[in-house]
Amino acid sequence: MGVTSRHVHEPASRRLANELRGQIVGGDLSPGDRLPSERTLAETHGIARNTAREAVRLLTDEGLVTAEHGRGAFVRAQPRLLRFGQHRYSRKVREETGLSPFHAEVIAQGLTPNAVLDRIGRVQPPTHVAERLDVSPRTKSVVERVNWYFVDGEPVQIGTTYIPWKIAEGTELATGDNLGSGDLYARFEDQGYAITYTREEVTARMPTRDEARDLRMPGGVPLLVVTHTGLDAQRRPFELTEFKMRADHSGLDYTMKVDN
Repeated sequence: MGVTSRHVHEPASRRLANELRGQIVGGDLSPGDRLPSERTLAETHGIARNTAREAVRLLTDEGLVTAEHGRGAFVRAQPRLLRFGQHRYSRKVREETGLSPFHAEVIAQGLTPNAVLDRIGRVQPPTHVAERLDVSPRTKSVVERVNWYFVDGEPVQIGTTYIPWKIAEGTELATGDNLGSGDLYARFEDQGYAITYTREEVTARMPTRDEARDLRMPGGVPLLVVTHTGLDAQRRPFELTEFKMRADHSGLDYTMKVDN
């Protein structure tokens, strides 16, 4: 197949990045492999070293390569923690394992989970949260619970859960993390709100500097933002969680019935 005119006119750094990317995607360069040095790339491809450096930077910005000072550039592993939109909230799974959706999901994929409650308190909700939970945006109408989630010791997501105060008041949902068997959704069910439906809105954006630092994200990796709303059998919303997920460690797998 001939080279298209579009590729002919691409900068040399981009052409080299495309070639290296193809080797990574095709498996010729495996996770952990060291890329040839800038000098070797320059000599092999007849380009300047700063052009080779720019090609490696492009791959680093895409999250395919990690540059280590004094050692070189290495192909990054691309692990994927799959989020199963329906199965993760199953009552059967909750009762059989006694675990939260996150813990059960991670363990089922052969990985080691950990979650830490970072803060909890009664707050005034953001407008989009108030609208989805049908509560007032002008008063402290919700409890906010902020959790950090780790897989094999690596931070993978931050989840901020909002619960209407009328549901959480006087319960562990409003005060702490001693939620017992079945975790959060078992306690909702104790309050008469069994999760039956979910609404999940998925968007993507680049992280803020603080988010990238806190989640230890390499350059060029976006955030997946999943806004999850839990509803009971009467479709009453009783909790909303905004998950900010590292796109390089996360995948979404949903199965759903198609409307007539």
